[in-house]
Amino acid sequence: MHPTTTFDLLGKARQGAGDAASLLFERYRRRLAVLVRYKLGEEWRGKLDIDDLVQETMMRAYRDLDSFTYRSPGSFLHWLSAIADHAIADAVRYQGRARRHATEVVRFRSESNPLGPEPVDSLTPSRVFAQAERLQALLRKMDELPDQYREVLLLSKIEGLTTEEIAERLKKPREAVSLLVFRAVRRLRELMER
Repeated sequence: MHPTTTFDLLGKARQGAGDAASLLFERYRRRLAVLVRYKLGEEWRGKLDIDDLVQETMMRAYRDLDSFTYRSPGSFLHWLSAIADHAIADAVRYQGRARRHATEVVRFRSESNPLGPEPVDSLTPSRVFAQAERLQALLRKMDELPDQYREVLLLSKIEGLTTEEIAERLKKPREAVSLLVFRAVRRLRELMER
C-alpha cells in the first residue's frame, strides 16, 4: 500500500524515502504558488520570480522537515505558508540576490548521494508546461474576483483555514464568512466556465 495522505507521506519522508518527500511537495506546489503570488503583492510580482520563491520555500521546508509537527490536515500548508512568508521577506530584503550558502543546499539523489530526495520537478517538460498553463489560467481568474472573494478563497481553499478561523481573522461573524466563501466559490466557477 502506497502512502497517500500528508501524514503518511511525512512519515515516509522522515524515514528517508525521497519519493515520498517529492510526492509530498509536488502535492502542495500549485497551492503554494497561488499563495506566494498573492502574498507578494502587486509591486513585487514583476520583480521576484514566483517559481523561485516556491522552490526556496520547499527547500527550506525539506531542510527543516523534522521540526514540523503535524496537528491537522491543514497544518502542513499552514507551515509552508509561514516558511513562504520568510522566503518572501528575504527575497524582498535582498531584492532577489541568491543568499543561500553551500552548507544549506539540499543535495538531491545521485550516485554520490543515493539517500537524497528526488528533485520535486522531475516531471516531463510537457507536464510542467501544462501545469504552469493551468496555474496561470487560475491566477488570471483569481485576479478578476473582487478583493474580498479572493481573500476568503485564499484563506479557505489555499491556506485551508476553517470558517471559524477565517471569521476570527477577518473579524466577521461565522455566518457572514460562510456566505462569502459560498459566493466566492460560485463566482470563481462562473469565471472558470467562461
